[in-house]
Amino acid sequence: MARHGGRTVRDLRRESRSAVLQRLYFDGPMSRLALGSAAGLSSGSVSTVVAELMADGLVEEAGSLGADGGRPRTLVRVAADRGRLVGVDVGETRVRVELFDLSMSELARTERALPGHGSRSYDVGVVAGHILDGVAEVLGADAADVAHGRSQGRGELLGVGIGVPGIVERTADGTLVHGQTVGWDAVPLEALLRAAGRLPAHVPLFIENGARTLGQAEMWFGGGRGAQNAVVVLFGSGVGACVVTDDVERGRAVEWGHLTVRVRGRRCRCGARGCLEAYAGAEALLARWREAGGEPPSGADEEAALTAMLSAARPGDGGTPDPVAARVLAETAEYLGAGLADLVNLFQPERILVGGWAGLQLGPAFLESVRAHTLAHALRHPAGRVGIALGRLGPDAVTVGAATLPLAAFFARGGRRLPVASPAPVPAWRAALGGRLAGQRGGG
Repeated sequence: MARHGGRTVRDLRRESRSAVLQRLYFDGPMSRLALGSAAGLSSGSVSTVVAELMADGLVEEAGSLGADGGRPRTLVRVAADRGRLVGVDVGETRVRVELFDLSMSELARTERALPGHGSRSYDVGVVAGHILDGVAEVLGADAADVAHGRSQGRGELLGVGIGVPGIVERTADGTLVHGQTVGWDAVPLEALLRAAGRLPAHVPLFIENGARTLGQAEMWFGGGRGAQNAVVVLFGSGVGACVVTDDVERGRAVEWGHLTVRVRGRRCRCGARGCLEAYAGAEALLARWREAGGEPPSGADEEAALTAMLSAARPGDGGTPDPVAARVLAETAEYLGAGLADLVNLFQPERILVGGWAGLQLGPAFLESVRAHTLAHALRHPAGRVGIALGRLGPDAVTVGAATLPLAAFFARGGRRLPVASPAPVPAWRAALGGRLAGQRGGG
């Protein structure tokens, strides 16, 4: 096959298709003329690529744009019903699964609570079972339909993206998750999910750190759009961050929650002392309130307990604030501000976005205090350039970001389908994991 600068004609065609799809996705609908300029293609090339994509059902016409003294220009856009995407958020209290079309409109969702929160150990069989059951539920199909990518008549399933707590490692045998705070040590989550036989081999599976999926969602659709350098913070039971820089365009997850903020300080869930997460994560925040004499509602989950703490510290009916709750929240704002200042000094972002369920819940009440502490601790020059705000996508941002993982891969392939491979024999150790999973399904 002919080569151009080391790339084949097939490579060039794929790159052109990818460029057109991405420009239409983020900036469409567009005319072919505008699309060619945005994608860096000649008018002839863009017409050929658009014709191919329309023949594949990936692109459709979307009305026309009037032209002064000339013919109206037809607009084209990505066909939202061409495919479906599943996003999964493996949180520390629940597993959330959502189904989207290509426009990221939600089609279905389900949630399953995780047992034993606070035990620092989540049975991977239970988690994997929740993931697989949730995927089957949102697809609304039996196992045979899911295996062949058929359900709801909304195009093929393009992939399943999963956001997890911890460090994600790629290996020849699949993705491993090192989730120290949840008791996961090199957990072969991808192999476990595949071994169960409930996900078809040809459907791509993507596993990534939850802070990174949150970051990608905010950069694509939320408060990070247009920024070249940003930090997106995940503030939930624990804390984490995704750093996006010029050289790491899609973001890099950093274990920001395990930055030491106090030598010989409180014991963190990871086992070390003095981590930021031991003071600023929702779990630690509530523990500190309790230790100081606060009284979270009996039997309440973390979200309800945090709501109660916020109401106690800042009663909305003119009541007397609880000084204990107010003091613990004020200390938390200072710790978060100091931690954000470290990110400002290290990465000099133009924006910091605070997301995660706890960050969004507390944000309106104490974001100004966090911002003030950040600016007080950071170096003046980078602090003067950074904007600090709440994320815009709400509590589903991790799930949305997880669904963008297969979408990004689909665009990188130029919208081509992956070849369907014959199923390979299942190694004995994977079969054993699958048997374990079958026995654990529905647990908790």
